[in-house]
Amino acid sequence: MSSLPAPDPTSSAWRAPPGVVRALVRRYAWPEWRLHPWRHATVVVAVLLGVALAWSVHLINRSALAEFSQAVRAVNGEPDLELRAAAGSFDEQVYARAARHPQVQVASPVVEVQTQARVPAADTASAGPSVGVRVLGIDALVAPAIAPRLLPRAAERQDRLALVDPGLVFLNPAAQRVLGVQPGDRLELRAGTQWRAWKVAGNVGAGGGPLVVMDIAGAQEAFGLLGRVSRIDLKLAPGADGAALLDALALPAGVRGIAPGAAEERISHLSRAYRVNLTVLAFVALFTGGFLVFSVLALSVAKRSAQLALLGVLGLTARERRQLVLAEAAFLGGVGSAAGLAAGTGLASLALRFFGGDLGGGYFTGVQPSLQWSTPAGGAHLALGVAAALAGAWLPARQAERLPPAQALKGLGSVPSAVERRWRRAGGLALLAAGALLALLPPVAGLPLFAYASVACLLLGGIACVPEAVTLALGRLRARRPETLLALERARRQRHTATTAVAGVVASLSLSVALTVMVGSFRASVSQWLDQVLPAPLYVRAGLSPAGSEGAFLDEGLVDAIAGLPGVARVEPLRVTPLLLKPQRPPVALIARALDDPARQLPLAGRSRLLDERERPDGAVAAFVSEAMVDLYDLQPGQRLPLPLGSGLEIWVQGVWRDYVRQHGSIVIARAAYVRATGDTRVNDLALWPDAGLDLAELQARVRALPGAQTLEFTSAQTIRSASLRIFDRSFAVTYWLQAVAIAIGLFGIAATTSAQTLARRKEFGLLRHLGFTRSQVMRLVALEGLAWTTVGALWGTALGIAVSAVLVHVVNPQSFHWTMELQLPFARLAALALTVVAAGTATAWWAARAAIRHDVVLAVKEDW
Repeated sequence: MSSLPAPDPTSSAWRAPPGVVRALVRRYAWPEWRLHPWRHATVVVAVLLGVALAWSVHLINRSALAEFSQAVRAVNGEPDLELRAAAGSFDEQVYARAARHPQVQVASPVVEVQTQARVPAADTASAGPSVGVRVLGIDALVAPAIAPRLLPRAAERQDRLALVDPGLVFLNPAAQRVLGVQPGDRLELRAGTQWRAWKVAGNVGAGGGPLVVMDIAGAQEAFGLLGRVSRIDLKLAPGADGAALLDALALPAGVRGIAPGAAEERISHLSRAYRVNLTVLAFVALFTGGFLVFSVLALSVAKRSAQLALLGVLGLTARERRQLVLAEAAFLGGVGSAAGLAAGTGLASLALRFFGGDLGGGYFTGVQPSLQWSTPAGGAHLALGVAAALAGAWLPARQAERLPPAQALKGLGSVPSAVERRWRRAGGLALLAAGALLALLPPVAGLPLFAYASVACLLLGGIACVPEAVTLALGRLRARRPETLLALERARRQRHTATTAVAGVVASLSLSVALTVMVGSFRASVSQWLDQVLPAPLYVRAGLSPAGSEGAFLDEGLVDAIAGLPGVARVEPLRVTPLLLKPQRPPVALIARALDDPARQLPLAGRSRLLDERERPDGAVAAFVSEAMVDLYDLQPGQRLPLPLGSGLEIWVQGVWRDYVRQHGSIVIARAAYVRATGDTRVNDLALWPDAGLDLAELQARVRALPGAQTLEFTSAQTIRSASLRIFDRSFAVTYWLQAVAIAIGLFGIAATTSAQTLARRKEFGLLRHLGFTRSQVMRLVALEGLAWTTVGALWGTALGIAVSAVLVHVVNPQSFHWTMELQLPFARLAALALTVVAAGTATAWWAARAAIRHDVVLAVKEDW
């Protein structure tokens, strides 16, 4: 018996019993949870941050959109058909025809006005601040049949005819909250340049932003709309045909029949691009977290190569080793995703409570939504977190699968073969080429899906080419000092591990650089645009209501009086009218203003062609459309378009201009042509040029002294510019935050991977100490390696980020928001980002080396004796 050979664990013919293998799996694989909890905590935190950000953004967007849609349904009710003017209001005789038609069961006329409200005081100077409100004038006897939540509820001791009293108003909860009024209080609403008072008689149950409901006759008289209505809601008789009814009513030009649900679809279109881009930005953290998972698990597999090799020779197959690493990643991803859902829910709840559902985009102003949980969406985000962890673990799992057990037991690592390196390089170059080609494809359903795929391909391809970047950057460097020479040689010869070490750095830095360039380019373009569209030193508005409001305007007499004042060199009136070209899309803005020199007065799009005025067809009015009109309505210079204004006005597109305010389109025509076609002489804004030497304050005082001008709002061009840029910065505040999170994840990845790598190199450090290296020299060696790799990662990440920013600026923004801008590189900020990453990576490497050699690394060499 003693002559029998002992079993050789390195022989492929020998296998330990299955029970022993399972025990060894538990013994060697899972103690990592106790010995190195930071490693698993890193994976959990990476997934947690990504899922938390994505889930919180999803919840905020979902809750705000749901609240806004509920408010639209509460205000619009559930009509079978809606008759609405394409612009402004229309003759109420249409209501008389519709109400008498046998196929109409209920017809509810509505006057809708956007204006301002305030609480009156004893004198005008002490009146409360004004608040933007929506005013609905309804027939309280018929409107509740279609919109029950608009039914006015009179307070106690109110007359039973209060519902039809034109001197009474009813407020929804949002209006009562922001104005601080109760039944019995007085309320003032702006009508033109005047403030008119009403008594608050009760409330209505409609949600959404601040809403004031009054009798339709009172609204028509107060806002100069006698004989006109904004829309008519129809409830049809059973079996009625809506299309046949519209034919029978013979609606006048400019009045449209709109199907139910179009209003909610308009709301969805209004913010869809913003919501989608914000969601994509939120997934940036999850994307970079996947690279952090890759870095941590790749080093974990490398550190445990001896244990995995022993399991391999004892009977654990290559496939089972891969499944072992993937199972570990899936479990950690599941824990991180579950924690991320909880953290994201908390973040969303806090954001909705303190900031509302706006998120800086300005789409849901005045809405305080409640949190809208969605179990299917939560499950999808949980699955995405697990998928990100598995995607990050795939290459480390393949590394464990291809591990050569015999070599690994002897402490020899596996180096990628020349064929593998060529395939990786070819794959990286193919991804970069695919990214360039995908950027050329058009949007899908109005969304830049191919552009997002292009960004992903550029990032993945760039990371795959990190070894080539290391060779290119460090190949010709030479050094004399021993530690510097060793650091450079190891950085060059171990370049295949550079992808593992700096993948998170390249991913996070490139995305941060791309966002920095995109936001900086956009802000610079907006600043230049404001300089051109704000030529006058002083601007006058009837109130701070939105442009195109029926409630606040300057009439023609007041405009003429201001123009005739001494000290006024020039006056340019401007009228903005919302124009509904397609029921499913938000209205476009029809801007009527002076157009003496369009090339100077309008910021024309960079590559647009300005047609000669002599080419204009007879009977058409020259117009300039924004870039959004080209994308959404396929309008090109030279084309003609009849406008649904009821006056037969037809425009001829002379050129395309750049409009950074109206995302869904705008049309600019000469004001004289607009007045001739519509008879509307009202003005929203007035641009004033004073005589030379006249102070703006003195000019304001002269204008305010005119009859009816006491309530006018004055704003300088500089104030408008500063306020616009503040709004811009607020809109991109979430972007800045997500950028900071991505950088933090990348830096955290440097710390995690460098720490693991230095701890795994204790034997190497012990050998260097035997050869005469001091502790400080070893620490300097590791710091120089970190400096070399993070410098390459910073340079490559910056270059990759600039390429991604070109896609964001020239593809994503035009396809999402329908405006173009010039790419501008903020070199100082980019250099600061890169230097921050390099400094952090170097400092982390030095700290990790200090922690590693704190133990007696010389004794670690005994393991090889």
